[in-house]
Amino acid sequence: MKVLSLRILLPIATLLVASGAIPTRAQAPLEPAQMSARTAFYLIWHGVPSPDVRKANSLLALWDDPDFAPVRSAIASGMLSSSTEKSGQPKLTPEQVQEYAALLENSFTVGYLSEPAKRTVSNAGGAPDSKPAWNGMFFVYDRTGKEVLLSKAILRMRTDEKEAPRLSQVTIGGVQVLKAEGKSGATYWAEHGKYAVSAGERFVMEEILGRLDGKVSGAASLTQSAAYQEAQANLGSGLIEFFLRIPDLENLAADSKAGTFQVRPLLDAARLDAVHSVSGHITFEGARTHVQAAILGDATPGTPFDIWSAGQSSPASLSFVPVDAVSYTSAQLNLQGMYDTVKRVARAAFPQTQQGNVDLIDTIAQQRLGMPVPDALGFLSGEFASMQTSASMDSTKQVYFFGIRKKPETLKLMRTVFSGQITSERNEGDVTFLKVSLRGKQGSVGVAQWNFVNLAVTQDMILGANRIETLRDVLAYHPHASTTAGLASLPQFQAGRAKFPEKLNGLSYFDFQKVDWQALKDRWIEESKKSPVAKTVNSSQNAVPAVPSTAPDWLTQIHPQVFSRHLHYSSSVSWKDSKGIHWDQWVE
Repeated sequence: MKVLSLRILLPIATLLVASGAIPTRAQAPLEPAQMSARTAFYLIWHGVPSPDVRKANSLLALWDDPDFAPVRSAIASGMLSSSTEKSGQPKLTPEQVQEYAALLENSFTVGYLSEPAKRTVSNAGGAPDSKPAWNGMFFVYDRTGKEVLLSKAILRMRTDEKEAPRLSQVTIGGVQVLKAEGKSGATYWAEHGKYAVSAGERFVMEEILGRLDGKVSGAASLTQSAAYQEAQANLGSGLIEFFLRIPDLENLAADSKAGTFQVRPLLDAARLDAVHSVSGHITFEGARTHVQAAILGDATPGTPFDIWSAGQSSPASLSFVPVDAVSYTSAQLNLQGMYDTVKRVARAAFPQTQQGNVDLIDTIAQQRLGMPVPDALGFLSGEFASMQTSASMDSTKQVYFFGIRKKPETLKLMRTVFSGQITSERNEGDVTFLKVSLRGKQGSVGVAQWNFVNLAVTQDMILGANRIETLRDVLAYHPHASTTAGLASLPQFQAGRAKFPEKLNGLSYFDFQKVDWQALKDRWIEESKKSPVAKTVNSSQNAVPAVPSTAPDWLTQIHPQVFSRHLHYSSSVSWKDSKGIHWDQWVE
């Protein structure tokens, strides 16, 4: 049945389970050119790559490495155990996981067909308002050479059901189809030629079977839609490709009232119609893995694309990052654009006679901040970044950055927002250090203060860390950043940056070779053995002793050198243009 794709194929597909000798990547059983113009979503799995590709690629070689077996088994067990736990059936053994993984040698397509505008309800047995919910999911699998294994997987899936469905044979489009009816509705399954096909609607089943047989060759296809053509550069290749078309507003939400509340005005106010699609793919290019994705549409002001800023050539926080940093991530958001969008949607949520409620919310926020919200947002540049300098990924060495524009005004705003939570403040040169309690307030009776964060405020940045020593190390480096080699001076960093537009609103880098994997393993094991917080600070309840924890088996069994053996570095960027927001990542 259709559930097979969720319980057997898709979880294992995400694992990329190593399955020995594997044939060359197969073509998709249902390509976009064969899909209906009403296809709202599809995901194509092109089949597990050939042995040569797997051996050359860093990520796939890591996955196939025998030393990585404990992680493979742990992931497979976790992802495939939920359905067996609910059904009372025994969990899949490693041998069974390996057996079912062979299904991934062949390609499959999962998708969703939107509901026809004038769907009849003759099969519903009731009035139009009792029309059952539309289930447009479909699944097409190339079962060539996997007929026996596929039947075995289906049989196991059926035995997992708590209540046996009512089975009957029906003919759809001249094909014998098995119909399974249960509490959640009906599903249709057919083994037609070299394909196994499943759908949640009779109409969808007929549509898919007809397109596989070429009976609707003259009908409009997905590739003729403007949204698909706009996203086509992100599609058509790779191990996985996916496409999600944002439906028209009239199809996304009816203009019906629920009391005084309407959905359609909110969507209109959010300008969701400006977003056309989400698409992407994953390809293997020698040792590197390439991930590309995009949200495309009309990225003019006043649309959901206002969430992202136009970007800049180099983030301000990058000047704080030394050459020995293990990881760095930066993002640029358009805070004013986000605020304007939220306010616009909020106004649409209230009827004309209650528009004052939006202004009231603004007034309350202004009283809390001590100034109008736009003024407060203006003190922040919209940059949010983080950096890790510890080879063992020690959290006390993690540093966070928040870009600012006016230090005196920003400090005033911070004192207002945190009020009694600031436990200390002092100036050292042109840097102001603050210690803030994230739990409790200064002077609150019966409330303990704990979980502190240390902040350092410079002229253009707020730095945050668990320990003040970590902040001092970063600040000591910064004045010499122009003459000292930093992360931006690395050849692989510069080479990756040069491939993309001048202005970026997202940038990240991770150097796997700088990680002390043995130290990281030891620290994870030690932390996993620590008991959770033994007490809850609550005057009305007694403290409950914590239960000791143990390290998971995979963590104790894994050979940490397996990571340094295959992984070198990862870099990614994102940028915004008139067509939308784009992501590009390389892993080597």
